[in-house]
Amino acid sequence: MAPETTKNAAQNAPGTLEEALLELRNGIDAVDGQILTLLNKRAGLSLEVGRRKAGRQSAVFKPFREQEVLERLAAKNPGPLPVPHLLAIYREILSSSRRLQRPERVAYLGPEGTFSHFAAMAALGHSPDFLPQTTIGDVFAAVASRLADLGIVPLENSLQGTVGQSLDHFQRHEVFIQAEISCRISHALLSTATDLGAIETVYSHPQPLAQCATWLKTHLPKARIIPTDSTAAAALRLAGEPTAASIGHVRLAAMHGLHILASPIEDLPDNWTRFFIIGPEDTKQQTRDKTSVLFTVPNKPGSLYQVLSHLAGEGINLTKLESRPIRGEKWQYVFFADLQCDLTREEYRKLLTTLMEQTLSLRILGCYPVGRQVDLADGDLEPTGD
Repeated sequence: MAPETTKNAAQNAPGTLEEALLELRNGIDAVDGQILTLLNKRAGLSLEVGRRKAGRQSAVFKPFREQEVLERLAAKNPGPLPVPHLLAIYREILSSSRRLQRPERVAYLGPEGTFSHFAAMAALGHSPDFLPQTTIGDVFAAVASRLADLGIVPLENSLQGTVGQSLDHFQRHEVFIQAEISCRISHALLSTATDLGAIETVYSHPQPLAQCATWLKTHLPKARIIPTDSTAAAALRLAGEPTAASIGHVRLAAMHGLHILASPIEDLPDNWTRFFIIGPEDTKQQTRDKTSVLFTVPNKPGSLYQVLSHLAGEGINLTKLESRPIRGEKWQYVFFADLQCDLTREEYRKLLTTLMEQTLSLRILGCYPVGRQVDLADGDLEPTGD
């Protein structure tokens, strides 16, 4: 018998493969036991942190500390575990650690299954108590009144621009930006029907409808387009409407027993939404990357230019500038700006004083770390069944 034939026969001998797999699975079980021991040791340390902080009202969510942990682990990761998988696992570990210290209530634009809901889980994990709200304004109100510890709100979309409601509510509520996260958004057409030709009505939030406008005109030119409060609310309307469809996250199909008629259907694939995580207090941490501000200027020539020139003179990059009407004051505007610096640092004390002199009002909404980018089109990590 040839050597290669002998080798193949040995590999295919009864029980050899099963024995090898059993040995590997026993090894996995042993490692799982070690991981379990270490996870509980980490949980014990988190509980001790909570006990040391008992009675203090400091926030449990520490975005800079969590960013440091994730960046350190990603830099030290030798593989073969991919870094995105590692970060997803640790997102839940950090989420559990916060829960052990104190339960967190997180408000979001509901109902369950909106992109805000998925973004909240991508940023904060699954351990918080998620509180669905009817409107973006309700999210701000829940945080400002401390009915929620944190809230998540959409700020801007890469295709459709700023979510004006969010900027407006920063004027009305005393809340602070804790962190940001940017999520790639992908849309699916969902229905109880199985045939695209049966669809006569399409429901969704105005933003997804705009992001899928060309696809809708091409594939459903005669369908009625009806805006709803959210993508999840649109999915809920499909019960009992066999000729209707909704646009939303693909996971809404499994949540509501719907068929996916088409996916993805957004007109442009590079579709990102930036979300803010807001809280009732400033983060009060030392190392911060970005600052968002609201300010008003005198109604005279050059007043905005003076503010911008002072920022430029300090070498501060302005990454966003937008005006919004001031409620109750016609033709008066407030400016929202993102700055690539921590404006509260000592080196900017003189600049901050100058800006306050040059403006009618200046409010720092928050200083926070540069946000992660997350693909919401990807599902959560599922067990592999090793």
